[in-house]
Amino acid sequence: LAKPMSFMNLSGGPVNALREFYKVPLGNIVAVHDELDIDYGSLRLKLGGGDNGHNGLKSMTKAMGADYHRVRFGIGRPPGRMQVADFVLKDFGSAERKELDYFVDRAADAVECLVIEGLERAQSTYNS
Repeated sequence: LAKPMSFMNLSGGPVNALREFYKVPLGNIVAVHDELDIDYGSLRLKLGGGDNGHNGLKSMTKAMGADYHRVRFGIGRPPGRMQVADFVLKDFGSAERKELDYFVDRAADAVECLVIEGLERAQSTYNS
């Protein structure tokens, strides 16, 4: 388990450096990230794909290619005309914070299932 200490937008270099140092195949990398196009608290797991405008994924894909696993944690879309950058950087609201621990635990369980039982089983269990 690794959490780069760099800015999220620059996480590709540190992630790839760790991957190369420990000789981890790209298919064994799992990125857990926020996803605007999924309702708050919902999860989706997948292998590969585009970055959907997510700068952290863009950095990782540039550094090592796109064929890594993703656990996408839904945060929903910004309300009204709020800018996306403002939305993703703001704190969770009080209602969201009440459920956040549960959803983080569920995302961790999804990663564990993905690692132990594989993508198809994890998707059938956790994709909501």
